[in-house]
Amino acid sequence: MGLSMVDMCDRDGASRLAAKIEEFWRKRGFDVSIEMKDEGFVSTMRSARTDVRSDMINGMPIRLNQAEAG
Repeated sequence: MGLSMVDMCDRDGASRLAAKIEEFWRKRGFDVSIEMKDEGFVSTMRSARTDVRSDMINGMPIRLNQAEAG
């Protein structure tokens, strides 16, 4: 089952998305730090929004997994 835009904007959807991003990069030997930030009610969405933020730069990880690197 795919995720719709609304699904990824609530807390549960943001958590699922964060886990998918972390797993994707972990399988490729990178350590990515993901956090979620509650942004509160957004009038254009007519709901609350949770942002997914990471330490990546331009969508690319910056740290190799320590277990893989050492």
